[in-house]
Amino acid sequence: MSMKLLLAASVAVITTVSPAWAADTNLKILRAEVRAMQTAYESKIHELEQKMGALETKQPQTTVEKSSIPATSERRISNNSFNPEIGVILQGQYQSFSADTSEFSGFVVGEEAERGSEGFGLGESEINFSANVDDLFRGSATIALVEEGGGTEVEIEEVYVETISLPYGLQGKAGRFFSELGYLNSHHSHADDFADRPLTNRAFLNSNYGDDGVQLSAVLPTDIYSEIGGGVYRGDDFPGGGADGNDIGSWTSYGRVGGDIGDDTSWRVGLSTLQVKGGERSANEDMVVFNGDSGLYIADARMVYAPTGNNAEQEITLQGEYFHRNEDGTYDDMDAGTGAIAYRDSQSGWYAQSVYKFRPKWRLGARYSQLYAGDVPTALAGSALDSNGHNPWAASAMLDWTNSEFSRARVQFNHEELSDGNDDNQFIVQYIMSLGAHGAHAY
Repeated sequence: MSMKLLLAASVAVITTVSPAWAADTNLKILRAEVRAMQTAYESKIHELEQKMGALETKQPQTTVEKSSIPATSERRISNNSFNPEIGVILQGQYQSFSADTSEFSGFVVGEEAERGSEGFGLGESEINFSANVDDLFRGSATIALVEEGGGTEVEIEEVYVETISLPYGLQGKAGRFFSELGYLNSHHSHADDFADRPLTNRAFLNSNYGDDGVQLSAVLPTDIYSEIGGGVYRGDDFPGGGADGNDIGSWTSYGRVGGDIGDDTSWRVGLSTLQVKGGERSANEDMVVFNGDSGLYIADARMVYAPTGNNAEQEITLQGEYFHRNEDGTYDDMDAGTGAIAYRDSQSGWYAQSVYKFRPKWRLGARYSQLYAGDVPTALAGSALDSNGHNPWAASAMLDWTNSEFSRARVQFNHEELSDGNDDNQFIVQYIMSLGAHGAHAY
């Protein structure tokens, strides 16, 4: 007979004799069994811990024969010390234009400000590598495939390092990057609400101002969001150019504030400036050269309203920027044969847009942009700087469908009047696809 059966039989016999004494005996037996089980488990755990410690201290050396290395598809990488986040943005489009040219009256512009090629094209696709370097720094590199002049070029769009743990809300950035200038300039094109940039950014910044330099910013300890910052640069990107690297060719500064109104509205306004000293800027396919100082001032504003309180369902976005540029130097229009002519004047422009998300995946948008050309001296009459009294403008309407945060398809119609008597109706179909790691877009 087993020990448990014997104990059970004894308990049964005793219970029939004295119930009170039997209950006390049962309790003692159960307590004894619990103590025995605890002792056994503690002994087993101690034994296993000793075995684990012995294995950890041995660390045997192993030799791998070349013939034993598995095929590529079977390998497992155990060291991920070099493991950057890799993201790819694929863009493609179809464009149709009614006008043969897209020249800006009264403005000289860079290559990326001009409209793209008609028909099917790649647009601007990007490959991005980014990762934390250590506990103090983060690095990022963006390589762009850009369609220009009927061909595809590879460009280094951004390559920079930035700090991630400075005190007092400070952040530093160094390398080549899109400066915090106005609202759109620091954004990549795939994050835009429209298939192209407004006339202001195309004419004054060649779509994006990105230069080699350093930038420092600080988020202030205020009740509402407040940020100030600025940077110094080589001065080699439009509207600069011709920098020799021996001095600071341009600098920027900015300030912006923002906050919430209730639970369904957020806003942000900002002021910024870009100052280029003694730059030599080539434009209009290198046929016009400006040499001198250029000061650009930008005011920007943005407001987002969620009618239902949930912007994933419905959202209305209002956004606009105003540009004003002062220039002091000389213009030489080689195509018109003017020679270097003194020029001291200003130009300006603005755009305003609204985007309405009326369903979780559908958005409808409208945008208007306007440029105001400056007066030119008599010696520049008939040159690219001569607007002939026409101020370029453009109106756009778009509809897009976003299946997820990784895919978007868009149709857009533009009507542009960039020069007198040259109306251009444009139809654009675009797709944007995101592969791999991709950070959230800024507000």
